[in-house]
Amino acid sequence: MPLFDARDVLSFPGGNNASDTVIAGINFNLTTLQHWNYTLYSNGTLSNNSNCFLTFESYTPHLLPNGTFLNTTSCYSPLNGLGNRAKPGIALGVFFGLSLVFTMINLRKHGRLFLPSEKRFHAIGRRWQWYWMLWVAGCGMASGFTSVDVDRYYLPEWPLILNSIFWYLMIPSTLAIVWESVRHWGSWQERQLIDPDPFILSQNDKRGRREFYMPLVFYGFGFLHFFMAVPRNWTPISYQRSPSQSLQVAAPQATDGRFKAGAIFLFFAWLTILFSLAHSMHYYTPRPSLLRTLASTPPAFLLTLPLSLTIVAYQFLAAFSFAHSPLNLSASPAIIYSLGWAPIVLIFIIYEVAGYTYPNEDRELIRQRRLRGQELDREMGYNRKPPWWRRLNGNHNLTVQQALARNAQEVSGAPRAADWSAKDDVEMSPLPSKRNAEREVRIDNTPAGRALARHESRREAELDERVREAAMALFTPPVERKKTDIAYLMGDDMDGRGGPGAGTGVAWDECGRSGSTGSVASGTTIVGGEAAGC
Repeated sequence: MPLFDARDVLSFPGGNNASDTVIAGINFNLTTLQHWNYTLYSNGTLSNNSNCFLTFESYTPHLLPNGTFLNTTSCYSPLNGLGNRAKPGIALGVFFGLSLVFTMINLRKHGRLFLPSEKRFHAIGRRWQWYWMLWVAGCGMASGFTSVDVDRYYLPEWPLILNSIFWYLMIPSTLAIVWESVRHWGSWQERQLIDPDPFILSQNDKRGRREFYMPLVFYGFGFLHFFMAVPRNWTPISYQRSPSQSLQVAAPQATDGRFKAGAIFLFFAWLTILFSLAHSMHYYTPRPSLLRTLASTPPAFLLTLPLSLTIVAYQFLAAFSFAHSPLNLSASPAIIYSLGWAPIVLIFIIYEVAGYTYPNEDRELIRQRRLRGQELDREMGYNRKPPWWRRLNGNHNLTVQQALARNAQEVSGAPRAADWSAKDDVEMSPLPSKRNAEREVRIDNTPAGRALARHESRREAELDERVREAAMALFTPPVERKKTDIAYLMGDDMDGRGGPGAGTGVAWDECGRSGSTGSVASGTTIVGGEAAGC
C-alpha cells in the first residue's frame, strides 16, 4: 500500500494560471509538481512517496523550475513539544540509569568468591540475575529516552520503532530476571543442604534431571517469544500519520498472529518459573501444608511472581487490542506505563533491596560452618580458645621439629620450654640454615657446589624421614593405640558398635558414664557382670 494513500488527498489550489498553484501564500509550478508526482495531503505535507516536505506557514519550501526544493523541512522532524508519553519516558530512563549503579554494587557483592569454586555450583549461576538486570536497564534507558522523539516528531518514524523494539526486548529479559532469581534460590538451598553431607542428594535422580531440563524449557519459550515479536518488518508500525492509516496499516501489523503466539510462549515461560519454585520448595524446604509452604516462600518471590504475571497479561492485551498497545501512537499513556512499565520498575526495586539485604553466599556458608563447628565442640566438651589467646601465647616462628616437640610435651605433661626457638626437644639434626641455602646458590655453578648440593639434598631426605619416624613415635595411629589401650580392651563393645566411647580409648560403663583412660570408672562397674550404682 502506498505510504500516504490512507490520508485525505487535497487538490492543488488555483493560482495565477493553469500551470500555477499557491500553497501557504507561495506560488508553485503545478506542471513541475505533477511531473514529479507530488501530492498535497490534508495534514499539511507534500510528498511523492520518496520525499516529504512540510507546507504550512514558516516551513513552506520554494520550488525551482527544475524541480529542486529550497528551504525544505522534512515531515519527520522534531517540531512538537514534550507530551504525556515523553515526560514519563524521561523519568524511566533516569531510573534505569541509576539502577545500573545499584545493580553493579549487588553484582560485586554477590558475585565475589570467598570459598574455592565447586564444579556443582558455578559462580556465574549467582551472577546471571544481575547480568540480566544490567541488560534490561540498558534497554529501558534506550526505550525511555526515545519516547521523547515519539512525541516530538511531526510524523511518526524511527523513534516509535526504536521505542517499541527496546520495550519488547525488555519483556522476556525481565522474566529471565525472575527466573534466574528463583532458580538460583533453589540452587542456594541445595548448597546449604549438601554442605554438611555432600552425599545426601544424588545428581542423577529425578530431581537432578528436572533441574537440568527446566532452564532449557524456560529459555526455549523465552527465545520463541523473542523470535515471534522482535525480528519483523517494523516499518508498517510507523504508518500512523492519520487515524485511517493507523487502522488500515498499523493495527493489523501490531495485532498479527506472531504477537499473539509470542504472548502464549511468554505465559508458558512464566509457568516454568512457577514450577521451578514449587520444585525447589518441595525438595529443599518441605512443609506439611500449603499455607505453611506459602508462608515459607521468600517475600521477594511473593511480589515478583504476580508482577511478572501482570507483564504477561499486558502482552495478551496488546496483542489483541491495538487501542491499548504501546505500538499505538494514540494509546493512553496511563495504560502503557501502568501495565507495561510499572511492573518492571517494581521488580527492579524489589531485587535491588533484596540484594542489599541478603548476605554473600560464601560468607553465609562460612558462618554456618563455624556454627556447626561450635556445636560439635560443645558436644565434645571442647572449649576453643579465643583468637587473642594464640596471638599472646603462641610462637608463630617454630620449625617442624619444634612444633612436634611442643606437641609431645603437651601430651606427656613435661614442663614447657621458655623459648622454643632456642631449643629442640626432639633429638634431630637442624634444618639447613638460610646461610647454607645462600651458600648453595652462590657456589652452585662450581663442581664443589654441585657436590655440596647433592650432599645437602641427601641430608634433607634423611632429615625428613627422621621427622616422620619421630611423629609416628609421638602420635600412635588410632588402630595401633586400641591394641594397647587397657580401658578399650576392658570395654563391652569390642566391635566398635556400642556406645560413644568405642574406639576412643575411653571406657564407658553401662549407664553411659565415661571414665578416665587406664583407671576405674566412676560409679560401681562389674566387668562381665551387672552394673550397680546406675
